[in-house]
Order: sequence, then structure tokens, then C-alpha cells
Amino acid sequence: MPDRKSAARVKVGKTAPPPKTRRKSHPTEDEQLLNVPVAEDVLRLRRTSDSWRVLSIQGEFVWGFDNLQDVAGGVSFFGSARTPATDPMYRAAEETARLFAKAGVPVITGGGPGIMEAANKGAFEAGGLSIGCNIELPHEQKSNQYLSRSLDFKYFFVRKTMFVKYAIGFAVFPGGFGTLDELFEALTLMQTDKLTDFPIVLFGSKYWSGMMEWIRNTMLAEGMIGPGDDKLITVTDEPRTVVRTLLDSRKRLGIASVGL
Repeated sequence: MPDRKSAARVKVGKTAPPPKTRRKSHPTEDEQLLNVPVAEDVLRLRRTSDSWRVLSIQGEFVWGFDNLQDVAGGVSFFGSARTPATDPMYRAAEETARLFAKAGVPVITGGGPGIMEAANKGAFEAGGLSIGCNIELPHEQKSNQYLSRSLDFKYFFVRKTMFVKYAIGFAVFPGGFGTLDELFEALTLMQTDKLTDFPIVLFGSKYWSGMMEWIRNTMLAEGMIGPGDDKLITVTDEPRTVVRTLLDSRKRLGIASVGL
């Protein structure tokens, strides 16, 4: 919702000016793959380039697997890149990751600022394995300084596979579209039995309350999801609850952890 000052600048009966487009340094690999070509000459070129791009995608999968194959039962953290270090959620993510590191659990994030930085910081300073899986973006996202292992991906879908493949659960802090994308992809994989015993914990009951109410009172009530699907999510305001929930999953999977 616009603030009062910006709202006051829009005159009644006139269309608000369009938002400024973001400056792009260069087209990303994802963009080149997904953009729809129009001209016939571009279509001919696209048929060839897309076929060869499969090798690039394959190579990125292989490279990611090679670099993370020694990671057993980590936890992937998600949340806003815009969360400042002064925010209580930043400190909560830092504390949660610190507890995971003390329990011997690798921490995996998107490698950028905000909640990602907080989680990496907590794990790194506690002497744990702190992994950042960064992504090529039009507006460059720099890796944070708290990484013991940093990987840069070109394709979102390859990167997202790593978040799931090398984790036994998600810790999801307040965030935007990217956070919701990861959250609902994991929920879909759980709902369709593509993942087993994969806890998804939302941190910050106030932030997530509206979404949870909609899931229960609209999606579930209207039969868009099945009975029990809403129970795939745990909501908490306590770092230790996040950790215990995921440690229980590691235990059931036979992965050792240090007790809290």
C-alpha cells in the first residue's frame, strides 16, 4: 500500500505513472531460456541454442551435486533479503542457525543479505558448515561474508533442487515472493509424496497468520487441499522449536545430531 505522501501526489482522475524499470547489466541465463521469441529468424536460432543449453543445465546440476555431495541432512533457511541486521527476525534467524550449527547440522541459504546473511552468520560464528547457494540476477546480488562454502548458480530451478536435495527440512522466515516460491514448492513436493518426512517450519506467527488462516479457512474449507495438508506446516516463534522439529526428522532418518 502506498504511503500518504506518495498517494497525495496522484491526482484524482489521472493515471499514476508506471513504476521505473530496474536497470539490467545483462540478460541472465534464466531470462534467455524463458523469454518467448517472436521473429522467425530468432525462432530458428532459438531451436539450436535451446538444445545446446541443455548441456549447460546438465553441467550446472553435475557441478552442484559435486560441490554438495558431502552434505548430509542440512537445513535450508529462507526469508527476505531486505531484512536489516537490527530487525528481530534477523537476530532470530541468527540464533536458530547457531543452534543448528552446535547440533552439527549444516546450514544452507541463498547466500545473499538479510535473513540469508543472518543464518549464515549464526552458523559460521558457531563453527558450523555455512553454505550459500547464490543466483545470477539482473540486479547483482553479492554473497554475504559468512560462508564456509559459496556456490553461484545461473538457473533458479537448479539452485532450488540443491535446497531440497541436501536438506531434511526448511526454516522459513518472513519474506517475499522468492520465499513463498520455495515454501509452496516444498509443500507441493510433500503433498504429492515426492518428499518424505520433510518438516517445514514458519518462523513468526504474526507474519504468517493471514496466510495460515487463508489456507485453513479458504483452501481447506473449499476442498482445494486435502484434510491434513494444512498440518504439513509448523508455525513457531521459538528458535529451539525450529531446531527440535528438524532434529526429530534427522533422527527418524537415521542421521546423527548433537543434542541441544
